[in-house]
Amino acid sequence: MATDARPNRAWRPPRLPLLLIGTVTGSLVATLAAVWAGGGVAAAIPGIPDAGALTTWGLPLARTLADAGAVATVGALLLVVALLPGGRNLTRTQLRYVTWAAVAAAGWALASAAALMLTLSDLFAQPVGDIAAADVLADFITTDAQGRSYALMIGVAGLIATVCAGLTTARWARLTLLFALAGVLPPAFSGHSAASGNHDAAVVSLALHLLGVVVWVGGLVFVLIAAARRERGAADAVRRFSPLAAWALLAVAASGMVNAIVRLPSPTDLFTSRYGLLLVGKVLALAALAGIGWWHRRRTLPALREGRRRAFVRLAAGELLLMAAASGLAVGLSRTPAPGAGDASLTPSEELLGFPMPPALGDFPWTPLFTRWHFDPLFAFGTAAAALLYLAGVRKLRRRGDNWPAGRTISWLLGLAVTVCATMSGLAVYGKVMFSVHMGQHMILAMTVPILLVLGAPATLALRAMPASPRGEPDGPREMLLKLLHSRYVKVISHPVVASVLFIGSAFAVYHTSLFETLMSSHLGHMFMLVHFLAVGLLFFWVIIGIDPGPRRPPHLGRLFTLILTMPFHSWFSISLMSSTSLIGEGWWSLLERPWIADATGALDDQYNAGSIAWATGDIPVLLTTIILAIQWVRSDQREARRVDRQIDRGDAGDPLAAYNAYLASLHARDRRITSFPTPGTRSEDS
Repeated sequence: MATDARPNRAWRPPRLPLLLIGTVTGSLVATLAAVWAGGGVAAAIPGIPDAGALTTWGLPLARTLADAGAVATVGALLLVVALLPGGRNLTRTQLRYVTWAAVAAAGWALASAAALMLTLSDLFAQPVGDIAAADVLADFITTDAQGRSYALMIGVAGLIATVCAGLTTARWARLTLLFALAGVLPPAFSGHSAASGNHDAAVVSLALHLLGVVVWVGGLVFVLIAAARRERGAADAVRRFSPLAAWALLAVAASGMVNAIVRLPSPTDLFTSRYGLLLVGKVLALAALAGIGWWHRRRTLPALREGRRRAFVRLAAGELLLMAAASGLAVGLSRTPAPGAGDASLTPSEELLGFPMPPALGDFPWTPLFTRWHFDPLFAFGTAAAALLYLAGVRKLRRRGDNWPAGRTISWLLGLAVTVCATMSGLAVYGKVMFSVHMGQHMILAMTVPILLVLGAPATLALRAMPASPRGEPDGPREMLLKLLHSRYVKVISHPVVASVLFIGSAFAVYHTSLFETLMSSHLGHMFMLVHFLAVGLLFFWVIIGIDPGPRRPPHLGRLFTLILTMPFHSWFSISLMSSTSLIGEGWWSLLERPWIADATGALDDQYNAGSIAWATGDIPVLLTTIILAIQWVRSDQREARRVDRQIDRGDAGDPLAAYNAYLASLHARDRRITSFPTPGTRSEDS
């Protein structure tokens, strides 16, 4: 195990424990104040059951402590994995913060368990002592979304607390961090967001909001601790955290704006409702935090690099206290009813879809597909970030005088634009209510978008734009990307057989089992299905026509054979849809009550159209891929010919053509030697 030496004995400021205690206390006080101001505490009415004061005040406090435990767990692991210098094995300093993560995860689990019991008491409006029974608790966990959410968090936090006790390598620490980030997400799929009208946008934006908050707040807490304790590499940790904090701030602001739009029926509710006023307070706190971050980049970070840490520690301490107040406001918001909450005017279709049932496509079916748009935060923020990062990489290359083909940039941006159309236009709206439109959406994401994106060569651009980490420093993003591209995992999944099976086999697995109905009935499942189609398409076409580096791929002739052998299976899949007499996803379609598809015959006709679309839309991408592969093949041969010509001109000893000519000459000389010997039983003319 690697160790690190700390200069003399680290000085621990006596104010650091007081600061952490004050931060948690401030967050608790802000939570209670927000709950009271938001109307989350109602006076008990005689004759109506009441959960009691313990549940009323204890539930928001338990949620606050659970949030603090999650933030501390993620922050400590983030410091270990990405911010502090280290190697393959964790250093003594990193192991100390792994212990912090274990303690924080244990507190996260305990607070989540308390929140589980208090939530059960709150829902049944009975005191905890009257409802605390094993069978009731088990039923709550298995049947209620909030119960499952808290149970998952308890399990994740408990497992992290156990695993951290034996962590010694950076690889396992990275996996633990990813697991902790996943454990933060369950609350996004229950509560206000999941019950709102546009619940898919609310759920995704809240999930992004939670991730941004835990990374931002947790990272700040532990870079502050590292700087206050004068840890070795603290200045580098702060420097690495600065851009991460900027991205987290952007994620929190954008996702918060989406949540506000979804939950507030009118802009006037922002100043006329308790929920809106609490939201205004949170926005002001976020603006103040953005200003503090700007001041950090201009003043305190340069001073910290010079060894002067006092200004950074003081400003970061104030920033942390402000974050604690904002976190308390967030918990108060979760206990405050939004304007229009509990609206009973939503139709069953609106509750299922998150938007009203669209009208029939009519005589001009293409028009609504491009005029009815539905915002999706995952693909909106994802494509926007992908475009900005790509353009930033191109700009960096051009500023230092390197060239980057304009065709690759156009291909990448066009692929992102097509992704937006497939996931937020009328294709996304009607894709939830018509199998034929859904299949068109599937084909675009799996067979059109990947061709454009892989030709953009994003990994090549990233490797050229990102700086290499200095010798002796921990792996940076460039080194991590290189290791991923050449890892055993990528080598296995990028094998032509594996990529082809995933590309075609996943379609059969989704549509010819009950998986399609299960995924369509869940917003998370539907999102996962679309992302999966895009991912397997990217993998397959990267193997066939990819430009980015990776494990050794087959020659161009082998890629052509892979493409030719895979496409018949796609045709069989299309024919299976067209010839099927059983309705795929019947349970989902029956719940929608579509007025323009009244019987099973109409649904089967729509399914037949879906198979026709899958068959018809597969030919053009295959033709384009074949042409692109042929062009790449010709260019590869031309590059190889130019390389051989250069070697011949230089007279390199390692020239393959010269070696081949020498081999032929040696064979000719051998033949001449053999024919020069007399055959047995004959005599030469001289004898």
